[in-house]
Amino acid sequence: MLDNFRQFQAGPDPFGRTWQVHFDWLQNGISIRHADTVDVKFGISTGGAPFEERIIALPHPALLAASKRAGHALTDPWCLKIAALHLKEMLETGQDVEKTLVTVPEPDIEQHVRELKSAPAGSH
Repeated sequence: MLDNFRQFQAGPDPFGRTWQVHFDWLQNGISIRHADTVDVKFGISTGGAPFEERIIALPHPALLAASKRAGHALTDPWCLKIAALHLKEMLETGQDVEKTLVTVPEPDIEQHVRELKSAPAGSH
């Protein structure tokens, strides 16, 4: 589990690289893309290259369902954690890593929520 969801390292990726990741912002996707999502923007870099943006879009209906099932309030910090876990997984598997905007499928949101619930107290 990540100790810091705002700034962390991910990797190694399929090519053996370690990525530097930092959180930029979180906002409702309706305001910028007319999408019913919570968008979380990160910067990613490896090997000293300039940071590139990655936006993790969390569909609002899936978040509401996951929040209800988990008994957890739908908060900005919770969304940040879900998005960070998804980005970490993307970087480590190479899946969708070339995309600037990635919409997280509901089963992946549920998996990340389970990861957060099973983490020892104080580790997130």
